[in-house]
Amino acid sequence: MSLRTRLTRIWEFLIEKAILLAGLACVLFVVLIFVFLLREGLRTFSHISLGDFLLGRKWYPISSPPRFGILSMICGSGMVTLGAALLGVPLGLASAIYISEVAPPRLKEVLKTGIELLAAIPSVVIGFVGITVVVPFLRVAFDLPTGQTALAGAILLSLMAMPTTVSIAEDAISSVPRRYREAALALGATHWEYIYRVALKAAAPGIVAAVMLGIGRVIGETMAVMMVTGNAALIPHSLLQPVRTMTATIAAEMGETVKGSDHYAALFAIGIVLFAITFLINFVADSFLHRSRVTLR
Repeated sequence: MSLRTRLTRIWEFLIEKAILLAGLACVLFVVLIFVFLLREGLRTFSHISLGDFLLGRKWYPISSPPRFGILSMICGSGMVTLGAALLGVPLGLASAIYISEVAPPRLKEVLKTGIELLAAIPSVVIGFVGITVVVPFLRVAFDLPTGQTALAGAILLSLMAMPTTVSIAEDAISSVPRRYREAALALGATHWEYIYRVALKAAAPGIVAAVMLGIGRVIGETMAVMMVTGNAALIPHSLLQPVRTMTATIAAEMGETVKGSDHYAALFAIGIVLFAITFLINFVADSFLHRSRVTLR
C-alpha cells in the first residue's frame, strides 16, 4: 500500500469520525436543552396541576394568588398556525408543482433561488412589513378596531413557511421515478393527468412531510407573531381577533420576571409544552419523509 493511499484512508477516517461527533453533539445539545427546560419548568407543577396549567383560561402571573392557565395561548398558537397552513399549503404546493413539472429549466433555477432567499429574510423584517402593510390593510378591509389579529400573524407565517414547504415538496415530486411519467403518458394520460393522478400520489408522503415541517417552522416563530397579533391572552373565536401565542408570551415576559420565581418557572413550563409539540410535529414529518424515500426506491 502506497503512502498516498494510506494518507487518503487516514483522512477519510478522520472526516468520518468528525461527522459522527458533529451528529452526536447535535443530539446531545437537544437533550441538554430539554433537561434544562425540565429542571426549570417542572417546579410549576408542585403548586398547580398539569390539567389546570394546560386547560386554565386565565394567565395572571403577578396576581395574588397567581393564575397560570395557558389554554388561551395554546388556542392562539393553534389558530395562527392553522391559518398559516390554510393559506400557505395550497400556495406552496402549487409553487412546488409548477417548479418541478411546468417551469422551464432556467426559470426553475431562478424560482428555486428566490424561494430560498425568502427563507433568509429576518423575521423582524417580516414583522415590520406586517405592521406597515398587512395590519393597516386588514383593519380597513374588515372594518376592525385593530388589524393586529390572528389573521395578520397567519399571513406572515404562511410566507415564512413557504420556503420549507416548497423546497421539500418540490424535491419529493422531482424524485418520482421517470418510468412513472413514461408509463402514464404511454397509456394516454395528459401532462396534468400525470401530475394529479400519478406524481402527487407517489410523492404524497414527502408532501405531507413538507407540510408538517412547514408547520413546525412557524409554530416556534416569535418576533413576527409578537409584532402583529395583538398579544391578548384571550381564547379567540375567529381569525379576526387579537391572540397571544406561547412563544410571544415567553419572549415578552421572560425579561421582566424574577429568576427562580413561580412566574419564571411557568414560562419554562410553557417552553416544555412548546418543545413537546414541535418535537411531535417534526417526528411525524420525519416518519412521512422516511416512508417517501422507501416508497420511491
